[in-house]
Amino acid sequence: MTLSRPITPAAGTVREQFRSVRAASLALAAPLSAEDQCIQSMPDASPTKWHLAHTTWFFETVLLQPHASGYQPFDRRLHYLFNSYYEALGPRHPRPQRGLLTRPSLDEVHAYRRHVDAAVLAFLDSDEAGAAWATLEPIVTLGLNHEQQHQELLLTDILHALSCNPLLPAYKPAGGPALRLAAVPPAVRWLPHEGGLVDIGHDGAGFSFDNETPRHRALLQPHAIADRLVSCGDYAQFIADGGYRRPELWLSDGWAAVQSQGWCHPAYWLAPDDPRLGASSANAGGWHVFGLHGVRPIEPEAPVSQLSFYEAAAYAEWAGARLPTEFEWEAAFGAEGISQMTGHVWQWTRSSYDPYPGFKPLPGVAAEYNGKFMVGQLVLRGGSVATPEGHARPSYRNFFPPAARWQFTGLRLAKDL
Repeated sequence: MTLSRPITPAAGTVREQFRSVRAASLALAAPLSAEDQCIQSMPDASPTKWHLAHTTWFFETVLLQPHASGYQPFDRRLHYLFNSYYEALGPRHPRPQRGLLTRPSLDEVHAYRRHVDAAVLAFLDSDEAGAAWATLEPIVTLGLNHEQQHQELLLTDILHALSCNPLLPAYKPAGGPALRLAAVPPAVRWLPHEGGLVDIGHDGAGFSFDNETPRHRALLQPHAIADRLVSCGDYAQFIADGGYRRPELWLSDGWAAVQSQGWCHPAYWLAPDDPRLGASSANAGGWHVFGLHGVRPIEPEAPVSQLSFYEAAAYAEWAGARLPTEFEWEAAFGAEGISQMTGHVWQWTRSSYDPYPGFKPLPGVAAEYNGKFMVGQLVLRGGSVATPEGHARPSYRNFFPPAARWQFTGLRLAKDL
């Protein structure tokens, strides 16, 4: 699924990039009703309408207001509603209450986007912007990559909201029938790595977020990494072997989550006896999974998704392996025989989300972008089916708390040698 064009010089001018990325957000929201776009299904998710407004707020408050002389904000009250976590830019509406914002309407949010888009495009053409381009270009590029992050969140958040609907409506119906595939995933091949010093982090060519820097050396022990992701067929065997009923496989906090949350399969899986499947022949029998295209029979060879870190770690324990560190994962990128590194699921690693040696946050307001979240979270690598095309790269670091399972998150195995 192609969600937007990559942010690269080959994509054209900054003006064209801006138009493309902004249009991609509206295209992702287009299949949704106004009611769909207002809903917030849990505090960790945000309404579609909020994503559309917040990405607009970013360009208005970080680019236009400080740098475009004479710019008039669309409505200053929106600064409070659509600030996410930037303390330096003032107070904000509580995150768990974003679903209560029936006003401004969706039409008003679209008008807000048009106002800011016109101002940004005019500003990019101005002599004022040309004279300060060395300062402005990093802001615009960060804003575009920031919006691409929210394009992914828009999809994962609305998928969670639709999963709460007993009708399990599809975000966008699939073009073809739901076929049951009996394919058996190929056996995992282990790709050895002798260990030693490896270069980790962004190499400075093109855009990166601050948490991907500075590039540094990490020491790896001899290990092997799986050539492919863990599949739905693999994970079904873990379930069948009582994986969710065996405390010896789980970290303590993970086992507590299993018991308190009633976990017995990945977040959007539907057991064969789930009443929501109905009695139709199309949905009768076997495991199913709810995704962007609605309810579909599970494809055994497809990567398992919507797993928490706790589930990923428990599966690895059951399989007699472990999760890779983020450094092992990055060292394996591009290795001969490796597959499914990007574009399928975000892959949990065993690395805590910490700053790299010598890390310095971005200057100014953007200093709050990543650094202050470097505690209590785990690193994921790779990108998913919801990640915009061209947005992922070998050094890209995502991060979530260990119980999060509403993202397209799965795993790859590793083991010591």
